[in-house]
Order: sequence, then C-alpha cells, then structure tokens
Amino acid sequence: MLKKAIAVLLFITAITFNSQLLAQSGGELNAIQTVVPFLTIAPDSRAGAMGDAGVATSPDVYSNHWNPAKFAFIDGSGGVGISYSPWLRNLVPDINIAYLSGYKRIDSKQVISASLLYSSLGDVPFTDDFGNLERTFNPNEFALDAAYSRLFTEHLSGGIAFRFIYSNLTGGSYAGGIATKPGISVAADISGYYQKNISVFNKDGKMSFGLNFSNIGTKMSYSDSQTSDFIPMNMRIGTAGTIYLDKFNSLTLTIDINKLLVPTPPRYYPGTDSIIAGKDPNVAVPVAIFQSFYDAPGGLKEELRELTFSYGAEYWYNEQFAIRGGYFSENQTKGNRKYFTAGAGFRMKIFTIDFSYLMPIAQNHPLARTLRFSLSFDFNSLRNAGKTKT
Repeated sequence: MLKKAIAVLLFITAITFNSQLLAQSGGELNAIQTVVPFLTIAPDSRAGAMGDAGVATSPDVYSNHWNPAKFAFIDGSGGVGISYSPWLRNLVPDINIAYLSGYKRIDSKQVISASLLYSSLGDVPFTDDFGNLERTFNPNEFALDAAYSRLFTEHLSGGIAFRFIYSNLTGGSYAGGIATKPGISVAADISGYYQKNISVFNKDGKMSFGLNFSNIGTKMSYSDSQTSDFIPMNMRIGTAGTIYLDKFNSLTLTIDINKLLVPTPPRYYPGTDSIIAGKDPNVAVPVAIFQSFYDAPGGLKEELRELTFSYGAEYWYNEQFAIRGGYFSENQTKGNRKYFTAGAGFRMKIFTIDFSYLMPIAQNHPLARTLRFSLSFDFNSLRNAGKTKT
C-alpha cells in the first residue's frame, strides 16, 4: 500500500510540474470569465496559508468549502468556525469576505454540515448619464450551503453539497435603460476523500487523496434581457502526505490542482461572430463541463495553462501550535495570480485561532497584504469545559 501511495503521489507531482513546463511558452491573453468569482476565494486561514490548498488535507470545520467528504473522518461530534478577510485593500478600503461554517455528526459514519459565505463589495456610488449622483449602494453576494458526508469504507468517504447563490450588484438600478435584478443560481458539489495510515522511513504517517466537483449549477443573469453567464464550476484534485516525526512533531505536504469547468473564449474573425479556433461558448451546463477539457483555441498547451496549482506545507507542534506556508500559481495568460502564503495556528482547549498572510510576486498587486483571521470551536471541548466548571 505504501508503494502504491508513493507512486500515485509521484505521478500527481510529475503531472503538476510537466503541465507547468508545457504551458509556459507563448500564448495570448485569454482568461476565462465567470460571475460570482467570490466562490473561488479561499475563505479560511488554514488553507489560505497553504497556497489555497485544501481538498486532501486533514478535515476541519471549514471542509465544506474544500471537500465536504472530509467531514466523515473528522474527530468530534460537532463544531463551528468563523473566518474574516479584508479583501483587495490595495484597491478599495471596504471590501470584506466572511465565512461561517459548522458540522454535526449523526453517527459514526454520517455527518451533516452547513456554511455561509458572504462578500460585501463596499459602498458604490450610482450616477445618471450626466454624472450626477443618484444614490449609494452596497453590493453584496452570498452562498448558503448544506452538505451530507458518509463513510463508505474504513478509508473512503463521499460527500454532496447543495448551494444557493445570491448576487445583488446593482440594487435594481437601470443600466443603459435596462432594469437590472439580483443574480440567483443553485448548484451542487460532489466530492470524495481517501485516507490511509502508512509508514515512511520507520515513521508513522498518513496519505490522503481528495476530489471535488464544485459549483455545478445553473447560469446566472442580472437582467431579463442579458445573456446568462456561467458560475465558476470547478474540478479540484489533490493529495496530502503527513509524517509524524515523533510524539510532538508532525509535517504535512500537500498539492492541489484546479480546473474551471466552463468554456474557454474562442478566437473570432475580427469584427464577426465567426469562430476561427475553439468552440462555441453558448452551450448548456452539461455540455460546457465536458467541452471545457478540449475547447481551448490554443489546443493542448492552452488547456494546460488553465490549470492552477496550490502547494502547501503545515507543521504542528504537540497539536497546539502550527506554522504554515504555501505557493499558488496561475498561468500569465489566464490571470497571472502568483503568490506566496504564510500563517500560523494556535489550538487551545476550547477554541482554535488561525491567521494567514498573502504575498504576491508582482509589485503593487491588488492582493498584496491580504490577511485572513479564523476562529473555531469544538463542541466536545465546550461540553467538557462546562462539566469541569460544574
């Protein structure tokens, strides 16, 4: 089993680096556009400190976003966590993202969970055609989730989540004489998680693999006359390996690979709607998912450029103090997000505090100095604390 696990890990690592090398050369700017991009932002500090990697890491209270199937392996009967991040502070002073998540164990094999992801875009002035201020509005978006996870075998679990997405960017204002409305969509996640104890260099360890198809749902429109746009349907696959160095020290390394499951913009003849290369992006959701693997106008090289890679590391001392680091990479033709991340965590008897910091490679980047703060509570610890006081 150890040989198989290491072979799979090496295979995924080889795919990661070979894909990046093949995708480096050339290419025109052709980023994939979706609505409600806040769904793709890492909401919690732990994953945010590990390069936005979380599909295969050990389960925690924030697993609903990364891989609901992980909850089947979580310790404890329940918990709740909240995370907050001031977002894009290099551009505007009042964009914020908040995340509330919780879970409850039904029995030894089943767990239910729920979460709320909320994004506030700050105060935005709306003007008429002559530039006169009409009103100030606070655009906001949120996603409300409910999930169920179940243990299938000793090592394998599955999960499914249902999501309601609401995006109010205009408050009903008119744009070009056309009435606008909030965008609404419903979506689902389907995920799997596998973990197994192993031995590495005579040390105990754990190998895990995760897969999550997320935000598989309906298109969204902000007016009755507007063409509907895709939400960020996504495939996330990854692996994580943990080695317990001794009784007090452990180290985890993890890799996530992401791909948006929405059409790539084709290349058109100048001034026409005739497609030179690529596929027609105006297709139904099921068609778009399969088409997203072969529709890039630049062929295989461009398809590989659409992969994003997250690398993370986590060190724990005595299961009380954690240091984390990571790196996120996106091809320059698809958005060019490249940044290092770092963070730490402190686990007390009743609660856990985490924070992370983002450091883009490019200077004056909008994501520079991004901070995340997370606070979580374990129901068992709270109950034991209450009994101790009694």
